[in-house]
Amino acid sequence: MRILLVEPDVMTRKRLSVALSSGGFNVEAVASGEDALDLARSFEFSVIVSELNLPDLHGFDLIRKLRAAKIKTPLLVLSTVDHIDTKVAAFGDGADDYVTKPFHPGELAARLRALVRRSSGHADRIVRTGGLSIDLDAKTVELDGNPVDLTAKEYAVLELLALRRGRPITKEMFLDHVYGHLDEPISKVIDVYICRLRKKLAATSTGESYIGTLRGRGYVLREPESEPSLLAA
Repeated sequence: MRILLVEPDVMTRKRLSVALSSGGFNVEAVASGEDALDLARSFEFSVIVSELNLPDLHGFDLIRKLRAAKIKTPLLVLSTVDHIDTKVAAFGDGADDYVTKPFHPGELAARLRALVRRSSGHADRIVRTGGLSIDLDAKTVELDGNPVDLTAKEYAVLELLALRRGRPITKEMFLDHVYGHLDEPISKVIDVYICRLRKKLAATSTGESYIGTLRGRGYVLREPESEPSLLAA
């Protein structure tokens, strides 16, 4: 899951980035609202976390500008302000959650995962397709009751497929989700991860194909098929 973190304080920004990265998030951190707007307009994020007290504009202005630009990415406000009127105003402008500093990193991570799940249409933390189960909180995968051992990058690819189950995902979207725009490898690396995932899933199951290819559109997580029809294996 890729996070855009907007935090003006250098030490807080570094501490949050480390904590969220260790929790399995891919973090892009900036100090200003305008930088956040530029990134949110250019790249896709799973969730945005923003302080209200920004150096160039107020957090409410950032939220309003994001929503005016039709950016529907879920947004969590992280602030020292604990006034009910401020919280109500934040939700009214388009925020999806509000956490008051100080906070427990575990609670923040849990709230962010819940936001991403709900925005993707998943109420449960476990996404199931056929015999395949992906636990979005524990970051574990099972197939027909058997654990599937994946690398961090392989899991990140499967996670995005699970979050958007049934919808095609382009290589560019995978690269944003897994690497972020500052460290993009060649797009063929996604083909490598997809190939590895297919082999590991096939080795754990009876050979069903869970990841399909829509030519010219990308990859998709689908209900298992022994013999692919319109989708290429």
